[in-house]
Amino acid sequence: MLPRNLVMGFNILIVFVVLALAAPALAEDKPAATGQYSLGEVVVEAPAFKGKSVGTVREITAAEIEAMNAHTLDQALKMVPGIVVRSGAEGVPRVDMRGFRSRHVVLLLNGVPFNSTYDGQFDPSLIPTENIARIKISYGTHSVLYGQGGLAGVINIITKAGGEGMGAKVRGEAGQGQSYLGSFNAYAGSDKVNVFASGSHYQRDNWPVSDDFQSTSEQGSGGREGSEKKRNNLFADLQYNLAPNWNLGFAAGGVSGNYQQPPSTINDKKDDFANSPKYDAVEDIQGAYGQAALSYQGTGPFSMRSWVFINHLKEDPKRYDNANYNSMSDPSVKTYDLEQKTDVYGINFQAAYDFQRWGSLTLGLSGEKDKWDLSGTSRDKRISGTKKYTWRSVSNDQDLNIYMAALEYQVTPLPALDLTFGVSQNWMDKEGGNQDGASYMAGARYGFNTGTALKASYAHMIRFPSLRQLYEQDGGNDDLEAERSDNFELAVEQQFAYATLVSLTGFYNEVRDYIEKDSDDIFQNHDKYRFQGIELAVQSRPVDGLWLAASYTFMDTTDLSDGSEKDELQYRPRHKLSFQGQYTWDFGFSVYAGVLYLADQVYYSKNEPLQQDSLGDFAVVDLKLAQSFYKDMFSLYVGADNLFDKNYEESYGYPQPGRVIYAGVEARF
Repeated sequence: MLPRNLVMGFNILIVFVVLALAAPALAEDKPAATGQYSLGEVVVEAPAFKGKSVGTVREITAAEIEAMNAHTLDQALKMVPGIVVRSGAEGVPRVDMRGFRSRHVVLLLNGVPFNSTYDGQFDPSLIPTENIARIKISYGTHSVLYGQGGLAGVINIITKAGGEGMGAKVRGEAGQGQSYLGSFNAYAGSDKVNVFASGSHYQRDNWPVSDDFQSTSEQGSGGREGSEKKRNNLFADLQYNLAPNWNLGFAAGGVSGNYQQPPSTINDKKDDFANSPKYDAVEDIQGAYGQAALSYQGTGPFSMRSWVFINHLKEDPKRYDNANYNSMSDPSVKTYDLEQKTDVYGINFQAAYDFQRWGSLTLGLSGEKDKWDLSGTSRDKRISGTKKYTWRSVSNDQDLNIYMAALEYQVTPLPALDLTFGVSQNWMDKEGGNQDGASYMAGARYGFNTGTALKASYAHMIRFPSLRQLYEQDGGNDDLEAERSDNFELAVEQQFAYATLVSLTGFYNEVRDYIEKDSDDIFQNHDKYRFQGIELAVQSRPVDGLWLAASYTFMDTTDLSDGSEKDELQYRPRHKLSFQGQYTWDFGFSVYAGVLYLADQVYYSKNEPLQQDSLGDFAVVDLKLAQSFYKDMFSLYVGADNLFDKNYEESYGYPQPGRVIYAGVEARF
């Protein structure tokens, strides 16, 4: 039987659908002043297929990001069906998709890979939203043109670009925990050239725990220990019309900052589930990325685009021996002082030919080099005959190359039937031996004249092991094979009146050779997992000024590994409900409300014999009120994240922020 609060959630979802379908008029989107920088986007749909993908693709617009007051990528993604954003021991938000971890999600910004070359993960809190035009999310049966790595899917960020004329926007915001945000964007454009630039600065001393949090020896009431953070971002892009049908583009950005990682609030060696408190921080972050692109789109059947890219990130991770994050002098505590550099650079090329009624064929070629350099000192070498540690030097420098060649064919053999087939070959060139593997996909979409569409797709995807999994000191394994998943999806979409779309999607993913550490703390290909479930989503803009969205995700996870004692996988919620809505009155006043509910998450003990426990279910409510003045040239807003101050955890021993109240001002020119 379903939990009572889940039944209530279903009832709310039903009411939402009824209200959306009964609305009296069609909504109209307000035109955006800025354009979109699309020269680095991996184009996976022929023009005739626009909006008719055979797999699930969801988008988040700049207007939706602004409505929910999302400052960074993780905040923008938290409501999306099938995606769970969670924070744990590392203090970094992780984006999980349909049960897969963030290292199985490919993240691209204008075609620049943002996955770490070290461990394949990414920090979405370093990616600001003031420059984002839209976020495109493609799930597990996505195009093979994206290459290897995306067992779960692909998150593709398309940034803003200059629009007609000139304009600018500045924002200032302050909130609890001595948090401050300042941001700007500016644009200028003509028929020949357009430019866009943006930047932001964010800092906080801490965020507050909930008033219902029970104090421990490691965490009292008030501000969360170890939650200090600073972030600076700059970005710019330019698009230039070289000649008829030829376009040239440049995009570049940078990030700097630092942050602490909040320690476990539990210091009890008898607790088999808790991590012991550790005082980690990244004291300095320096990153830069860039891209140059060229495209040709003529009046004939042939089109092409190509871009080169580079992404560099330097971080200085440190572990201290005290809660003040200022000492490494205690020899009884393991500490470290490191510098880590990751680099990825490469080239991407696409060429497409439209055979008209015989379909469209796209060729994709790419090559990239991944580099990782670690240096510094670590106090983790045991002094013989004592319980103390001494320092040792740390040095590790590794790199590898990844190549891809892909073909994708799209055709409409019948007026309502769209078919897509794709195959790619991927190669990894590394020291100690090379690897290769194929990915392939097939899908179909049939659209009825009643506004109904049926979709079915299958994909076999691979992901090569990361540099960490191959070469980490003590835990690396140079003999690792690629992870492989078979992803199935079946969906029905129904378009109703009043700009309302309802979709029901079923998915089944089985992954083999899943890479995890064994009992000796060595990475091995020994796990086999299964993720399956359904996603029900509703979006509606029924009247002018009203935006509504709701979704429910059910997910079942199973560990199919030989000898596994786990019935299901940890920190994968079985149920997720989300609701969002914004209404803007003619006089410029708007109200946004968002509700996120997660239920049924299990976790396991650190040691044998294996024990299982569950996190508490929780619902978090966000609210934002805004008022614009002088024809939207000036606006004031106030809001609260976690309005009802819910005390909850996304990982055991790591409480999440309580109520955070903020206020801000915006000016547009």
